[in-house]
Amino acid sequence: MTKTARGGGTGPPPDRTPDSPAQLAARHGLSVSGARPPLPEYVRQLWGRRHFIVAFSSAKLTAQYSQAKLGQIWQLATPLLNACVYYLIFGLILGTRRGIPHDVFVPFLVTGVFIFQFTQSSVTAGVRAISGNLGLVRALHFPRAALPVSIALQQLQQLLFSMVILVVAAVAFGSYPSPRWLLAVPALALQFAFNVGLTMVMARLGSKTPDFAQLMPFVMRTWMYASGVMFSIPVMLEGRPQWIKAALQHNPLAVYMDLVRYALIRGYGAHNLPAHVWLWGLGWAVLLGAAGFIYFWKAEEQYGRG
Repeated sequence: MTKTARGGGTGPPPDRTPDSPAQLAARHGLSVSGARPPLPEYVRQLWGRRHFIVAFSSAKLTAQYSQAKLGQIWQLATPLLNACVYYLIFGLILGTRRGIPHDVFVPFLVTGVFIFQFTQSSVTAGVRAISGNLGLVRALHFPRAALPVSIALQQLQQLLFSMVILVVAAVAFGSYPSPRWLLAVPALALQFAFNVGLTMVMARLGSKTPDFAQLMPFVMRTWMYASGVMFSIPVMLEGRPQWIKAALQHNPLAVYMDLVRYALIRGYGAHNLPAHVWLWGLGWAVLLGAAGFIYFWKAEEQYGRG
């Protein structure tokens, strides 16, 4: 006779469905390696790596010119040479300084070159923020946003070095230091926030498609010609439909150029600025800064894999 189980049943207990890997992991307190944390926790982790971000950006900036004999002098020489070339081609040969006094055009042009290069360098380096640091990404656990943020910070440091040339150009053409120069600080802070968001967008796109970097020079060149780096948008578009002028004047790089030009150049008055330019600058910084950060955070688990 078979032994009767308690409760009157007979035979072996019913079969039990094996636990799935996810259930086993939850039972034993395991979590996915590199799982994306909630957004507030991600921000807290990123803030905790702030010293790494600053050190990494400074090291990258130093290494950028380590193979050149003149070293970090190229941080000043490169944008200055660009400004000289643009002045020769656009200012003298093509006459794009039309409507701008000569003592205003040179600092106008230098400011445009420096401000545009601030964003351009952040974008082009940001495309390789993940793909160019795969060894670091795969070896260490840290918020991946630290990499594009460090790139934007590196370019800010580069700009601050270059500001020496900009200040000299402004003073040489009669724009002496005044309280209005202080407006350059919030203008550059807004552009930095904008750059951080844009760099994060580029970093995520470039992490899956490294060839995207080959397209960016064409995109940035088009953006440069549409932003009034070497000419006054209202003067050059006189007689054109109003919506074209408004679209070009309110594109983010044109806005930040106008803000810094107004701050530093004595002959560049408020009449040269589009309406509500500070609100536009703030809006672009908040919009792209927040959207770019969230867009990058959404793919946190994917970086360095595959």
